[in-house]
Amino acid sequence: MAKRLEIRKKRWARGGMAALLVMTLLLSACGKASESAGTNQGGQSSASPSTSSGNEGAEAPLELSIMTITPSATPAADDNVIKRAIEKATNSKMSIQWISNNIYGEKLNLTLASGEIPDLIMVNDPFASTFMNMALQGAFWNLSDYIKDYPNLANRIPDIAWETTKLSDGGNYGVPRPRSVDGESFFIIRKDWLDKVGLEVPATTDELQTVMKAFVEDDPDGNGVADTTALAAYIDPADLGFGGNIGPVLGAIESSFTGVNGNWKWDEASNQMIFTAFLPETEQSLAYLTEAYANKMMPEDLLSLKLTQVRDLFKANKAGIIVDKTGTMKNIYADELKKVAPDFKYTDFYPLANLNGYNPKGGGYNGILAIPKSVPEEKMKRILGLLNTWMNEEVYAIQRDGLEGVHYRVENGEKIVDGEKLKADNASDFNHIVTVSDVVWDTKAGTEEEAAANELFQKVNEERAKTYVANIAAGLQSETGQLILPELNKKIQDLKAKIILGREPLSAWTAFVEATRKDPQVLKMTEEITESYLNRNGK
Repeated sequence: MAKRLEIRKKRWARGGMAALLVMTLLLSACGKASESAGTNQGGQSSASPSTSSGNEGAEAPLELSIMTITPSATPAADDNVIKRAIEKATNSKMSIQWISNNIYGEKLNLTLASGEIPDLIMVNDPFASTFMNMALQGAFWNLSDYIKDYPNLANRIPDIAWETTKLSDGGNYGVPRPRSVDGESFFIIRKDWLDKVGLEVPATTDELQTVMKAFVEDDPDGNGVADTTALAAYIDPADLGFGGNIGPVLGAIESSFTGVNGNWKWDEASNQMIFTAFLPETEQSLAYLTEAYANKMMPEDLLSLKLTQVRDLFKANKAGIIVDKTGTMKNIYADELKKVAPDFKYTDFYPLANLNGYNPKGGGYNGILAIPKSVPEEKMKRILGLLNTWMNEEVYAIQRDGLEGVHYRVENGEKIVDGEKLKADNASDFNHIVTVSDVVWDTKAGTEEEAAANELFQKVNEERAKTYVANIAAGLQSETGQLILPELNKKIQDLKAKIILGREPLSAWTAFVEATRKDPQVLKMTEEITESYLNRNGK
C-alpha cells in the first residue's frame, strides 16, 4: 500500500497546478484549524457528539455555504419558507448555491479546480478522477472515524452506501446521500400509449423496438399529427464514465444487451475483469441504437439536449418512454402530464420490471456530501451534526410534508398535504442536500389513484428484485485507469455518438475495439481492476 501511495503522490506532483491547489487547501485548513484550537483553549471545546447531534441551543447558528444540484427551473430562494424552517430546526444559516442538473458536472469540476470550495458540496460521483485524486491527497475530510458519533448518519444510511463509496485507502470522504437499492433509474413507459397502439408491456429489446416503432408511426397521442417520438434520450459530455458513456437512457439499452451494471464484467473463463466496451453485445446495442435513431425513435437533436429537456418531452406528451426513478412520478412528471393529457392516470406511468432479464440494482447512494479540509475540524463536526439533526423525522418532515397550516392540515390524525403548494415552495429541492432512504414508490396515497399507483409500483419492485444486477466494480481502483480513462471515455462517447447518428459506420467501432483492447495501458488497467476485485472478494 505504501508503494502505491508513493506512486500516486509522484503522479499527483506531476499535475503541477492540481498539486498547488491541494497544497493551498491543506495550508488553509491548517491555518483555520489552528485558529479554532486557540479558541478552544479559551474554554470552548470542539463540538461533542451530543452537541453536534442537534442540542445546539446555546450556540450561535452554524453558518455554512453549500453547493448542490436542483431539478427546478427556479430554485428555492434564500428566504424560502421551507429553508427558514429547516434552519430554525437545525440552528443554522445556510448559503445555498443551487446548480442546474444540466450543468452540474461541469460546474463541480470548475469549483474543485478553483480552490474556492463551499463548506459542504454534493459530489455526484466520488470516483470521478478529479475529486478522487484530491480526496486521496488530503483536500477533503476523511469522515470514517467521526460517523459513529452521529446516530442518524451511522444508522439511517445503509451500510451498502458507506461500503460502495469508500476510496482505495478505505476512507469515506463524504456522507452518502442514501437511496434505496430499489431506486435506480430504469425504463418508464406510457401504459396508455401502449393500450392505444394495441401492444403489451415489452420485456425484451426486440419487443421494445416494436413498441418504439408504434409510438412514432401510430399516433399514440391521438392528435392526428406525426409529432411524437418514442425514447426521450440524450447524450451529454457530463455522462463520461456512466451508462457506457452514453448516459442513463441509451446506456440502459446497452446494459440490457450486455447484462452488466457498470463498466466491468467478471469473466470466469479468463479469470479476469472485462471492460464492457469490448463485449460483442456492446456492438450489438450500437447497431440497435443506430437503427432506432435512423427511424426517428429518439430526438433528432440527441447531442444538444439536456436532462431537463428530455423530461420536458415526456411531460409534454411528445415521448412515450423515459429512463428515470419510479419515485419521480408525481413530483416531476404526472401532474404536468395531466395538464396536456387529462386522461392520463398515475398507473400509466408504468415501470418496466426488466428488459432481457436485466435491471440495475442500486449502490444505496446518489452522490455524497463532502467537506473540504479548508473547513476546521470543529466546524466540520458541526456540519455533520447539522446533517444528523436534519435526518430526524420531525426535521426531515419539513421538506417532505411542509408546514402545518401552510402546506398541510391534519384530519383524523393524518396529514393532508397540498402537493401544489409544496411544489411551489420548492420543498423537493432540499432532497438534494439531505434525504433519507424510504420506500421509493410511496406517493402518500392521498387518493384512490395514488393508492393504485403505489400498488403497481410495489408489484413491479418485487418483480425487479428477482432480476437485479449489481455493479460489481463499484469502488474498485486502478491507478492506470485514473490516468487513461478521462481520454478513453471521451473517445468512446464521441465514436458511439457518431455511429448512432450515422456519421460513422459500425465497422469503425469494430476497428476501435480491436486496437484499444491491445493497448498496453488498457491491459495494465485491466490487471489492476482485476487485482482490486480479487482482493476485495478475498480471492
